[in-house]
Amino acid sequence: MVGIKDVARQAGVSVGTVSNVINRPETVAEATRDRVQAVIDRLGYVRSESARQLRAGRSRIIALLVLDMANPFFVDVATGAERAARDAGLGVMLCNSAQSPVEEAAYLELFVEQRVRGVLVTPADDTGGTVASFARHGIPYVFVDRTVASADACSVSVNDVAGGALAVRHLLEGGHESVVYVSGPMHLPQCQDRRTGALNALKEGGLDERALLQIECERLDVASGRDAGERLLGMSPRPTAVFCANDLLALGVLQTLFASGVDVPGDIALVGYDDIEFAAAAAVPLTSVRQPAYRMGRAAADLLIEETGDAMDTHEHQRIVLQPELVVRRSSLAQR
Repeated sequence: MVGIKDVARQAGVSVGTVSNVINRPETVAEATRDRVQAVIDRLGYVRSESARQLRAGRSRIIALLVLDMANPFFVDVATGAERAARDAGLGVMLCNSAQSPVEEAAYLELFVEQRVRGVLVTPADDTGGTVASFARHGIPYVFVDRTVASADACSVSVNDVAGGALAVRHLLEGGHESVVYVSGPMHLPQCQDRRTGALNALKEGGLDERALLQIECERLDVASGRDAGERLLGMSPRPTAVFCANDLLALGVLQTLFASGVDVPGDIALVGYDDIEFAAAAAVPLTSVRQPAYRMGRAAADLLIEETGDAMDTHEHQRIVLQPELVVRRSSLAQR
């Protein structure tokens, strides 16, 4: 690689002069500046940003660690965070924990080694141990899609209890007297909260909590949803209403039901969660609880940028809770 010393030697100037041309061009005479710039262009020299950050003691990179980049919900979160970062002149390092606490710990260690400016994280470790260990290094962080009351940090989340209630209340209003909740791993607070909301809606409707049946999946993806669909088909009596913890699960369930000749919504009404782009484009457009994913990512990045920027001395931690909304489509509108 071409280094700054190579540029200085070719241009016949000192390393300090080359540095000034790059960082403070107004301090260098025009003729010298033009000569150095010509050498830079000819050699293809690119300054070492990592070295500059080490000297300055501050990075221009923030890290975003999410549960599953295969989920379009997190793509929207990342888009919002990236836009806020770009507006602030920063870059984003995007990483995927794949819902694994081990992967999460490895990435957090990498962020420390890379001396990132700060971290946006959706925790995979429900004990909070990996994030607590990371916090000892003094790098600011913000929770995304999660609130942790015990942590001294900002967070941006959605009221998932309210979201679960929206979904099940809608199904009860359609005449259903029981609901199957297809969940991801129940150690994830999001899955727990959506179930709590579902139970609240049943209670509001005068129904016992036994009216909520549950199928727990190991992952929040389409393949797990297809497996859950097979389990639904084997239930007796067969359920008439299903609420899934996210849209990927719901789309998998829909695939299995469709392949088995089960009419959605005629035989089984189906509601998802997140309102990803594919929800509206499904063979049977999917009713879903919409999370403001882009807004969540942008708000989290804004908080982190404030905490690590010029206002860091006056920054106060905030816990922002956004509200979900129900988007009704054909998958839950059975003709009764």
